[in-house]
Amino acid sequence: MSDVVLVLDAGSSSVKFGVFTVPASRDVELARLVHGRIEGIGVAPRFFAVAAGGERLAQHELANAVAHVDHQAALSHALEWLVPHLSGHRLAAVGHRIVHGGSLFAEPVRVTASVLSQLEALVPLAPLHQPHGIAGIRALAERLPDVPQIACFDTAFHRTQPAVAQLFGLPRELSGEGIRRYGFHGLSYQHIASQLPMYLGAHSDGRVIVAHLGNGASLCALRGRRSVASTMGFTALDGLLMGTRCGSLDPGVVLYLIDAKRMTTAQVAELLYERSGLLGVSGVSSDLRVLLASDKPAAARAIDLFVYRIVRELGSLVAALGGLDALVLTAGIGENSAIIRRRVCNEIGWLGLRLDPAANEANGPRISTADSPVSAWVIATNEELVIAHSVLDELSRQRTCMRSE
Repeated sequence: MSDVVLVLDAGSSSVKFGVFTVPASRDVELARLVHGRIEGIGVAPRFFAVAAGGERLAQHELANAVAHVDHQAALSHALEWLVPHLSGHRLAAVGHRIVHGGSLFAEPVRVTASVLSQLEALVPLAPLHQPHGIAGIRALAERLPDVPQIACFDTAFHRTQPAVAQLFGLPRELSGEGIRRYGFHGLSYQHIASQLPMYLGAHSDGRVIVAHLGNGASLCALRGRRSVASTMGFTALDGLLMGTRCGSLDPGVVLYLIDAKRMTTAQVAELLYERSGLLGVSGVSSDLRVLLASDKPAAARAIDLFVYRIVRELGSLVAALGGLDALVLTAGIGENSAIIRRRVCNEIGWLGLRLDPAANEANGPRISTADSPVSAWVIATNEELVIAHSVLDELSRQRTCMRSE
């Protein structure tokens, strides 16, 4: 009976899962046995599962009564489907993507009652994601109480940033309480950092900016494949324009909404997290593909703002790095939208980046010309694989500690 690791990623309206077989030797790469997702939670929940070879194993709606299908119910459904399909395998551990680790967690950690309480205390910092990650932990604990669970954090990768990059211009006592810049999408950036030597060779430890462009979007500046600066800060609202999130915003706007518009904090949060971004600016959709296909002027304006914010924030990270050697584009938009890649790369031609149009249309991996002083790349991210490796590393560490006691 071979061991497997389950990876869960609970988002605001979806749950993704992947099952990886554990190799006999760490020199052998992890192989994904099955993966799937539950999407449309709260609207029209649907379940999909696909085998490693691409065979569709399941596809169905979860329930007619949508109101009763929350994240915990969706996770329970996924587990009910998974358990019989893991016949012949032993579930060794479960890894969870947890968006916010605060100042407490700089590396993966096994979930205990104490850790769970600490994660719940961080819910206000990531209200769209943290509760759902916790729901996944609780659903697993209820059904499989003896299986170890490992929390892996999107903020942990950015703990290498210099202290000055993590500070706000607030009184010291507030900074001491944990009000500072954390950064997110760290699991994605960690994977890209691990792949850089394969693509950039000797330049992989140079000055690199990674653009994680999806429904959630951010940039990260790397030097020595470690995070130096990022566009997201205290919460996942900061930085770039996103699908439904506003990105960088003058704090005075929030004060105005509360004082002049008499909005409650809950109403402001709902506005900034769920009704802003591409959706709010366009009035059409949060999906960039829909906006690109639209002939409405407001859709074009939203795309213009999306690109403008990327280019402007990219310039700030170039300043933090003292120059730029390579740009990497990843995640749903970064990996698949040749139009957005072309617009971004052309806007930063002043840095010396020369786009290869044919390579860009072909999705790379290198999309800059051979003689471009700054190279540009399309590299697929794989947060699931990072989590699976982190789970195995944490289990190995715990076994080592037990043997030494």
